This record gives sequence, structure tokens and C-alpha cells, in this order.
Amino acid sequence: MQKLKSPNYKKIYKDIINRKYPDKIKQCHSILCKQELSTLDIIKINSLLFDEESKETTIANQQHKSYDFSTIQEILEYQKKNALNNSQLAIHFKLSRNTVAKWRKINFI
Repeated sequence: MQKLKSPNYKKIYKDIINRKYPDKIKQCHSILCKQELSTLDIIKINSLLFDEESKETTIANQQHKSYDFSTIQEILEYQKKNALNNSQLAIHFKLSRNTVAKWRKINFI
């Protein structure tokens, strides 16, 4: 079986920035200069570029997000580092409180 390859997000976002948002190159440079982009990096750069979303679009996009193990760990480490409770973390990353509680219960840390 072949391992599925993920899309080259660096190339995709560089093309989008160069064609549609050349004024946002400086904002996105620190993320795009990384060797590999994590899921949180992709979410961050997406919010930098497409910050004007309607409520319906945001809700629809939230339903289709998935997080890998390393991203979940990174989110929970952020919670520890900043002394946030589950509700505050959920608001910050636009997650469900139940999702955060489930991750903590499963002990992804």
C-alpha cells in the first residue's frame, strides 16, 4: 500500500499570496519559511489570508476540521503554558469544549 501524500500547502499558499494578496507577504513569511507546516500553521495562515468570513461559512468549515496527534499535543501544551481552562482554549482555537475535554480525557498529553 502506498502512503497518502498530503498537499504541498507551502506551494499552494505561496501561489495564493503572490496572485491575490501580495500585500500580506510580510505577515505570512514567518510561517512559510518553516521546513514543514503543521496543521496549526495552516489554520493560522488561512485566517491571515481569509479573515473576512460569514458566520455560516465559519460554522461549515469548523465541521470539517481534523487534527493529527502532534497538533492535538501542541494545542494542549498551549493550554498548559498559558494556564487556560477548557472553555478558554476552545474559544481561542474555535473548538468545542467537549472536544477539548475528550482530548484531555484520552490523555493526549
